[in-house]
Amino acid sequence: MFAVLKTGGKQYKVQAGDVLRVEKLNAAAGDKVQFNDILMVGSTLGAPMIEGACVQAEVIDQIKADKVITFVKRRRKHSSQRTRGHRQQLTLLRVTDVLEKGADKTGVKAAIGARTKVADAAEA
Repeated sequence: MFAVLKTGGKQYKVQAGDVLRVEKLNAAAGDKVQFNDILMVGSTLGAPMIEGACVQAEVIDQIKADKVITFVKRRRKHSSQRTRGHRQQLTLLRVTDVLEKGADKTGVKAAIGARTKVADAAEA
């Protein structure tokens, strides 16, 4: 059975056993996390979310994406140039289970992004 989940402003179609890279989550390697924003499970479509559905995953590692280099050059009267690089921080996950019902009774902590207000309040 597959599910469509939403995290980090993106949507992912997953099933048990899949490995995916998502925006950085507040979790260490080996932790179990649960995604509660489920848009679709099998043929059941949410409006917009499915109540009680969840996807459980295990955190494999915190990684960085490949470096993206931007180069800007202005030529006419000001010969200036600028090079900048960026490496996005990601979390590597292995999906362990897709549940249609009973998300609140599992006891697994919810997947929270690293830069959200909820995560900042939990640290304080």
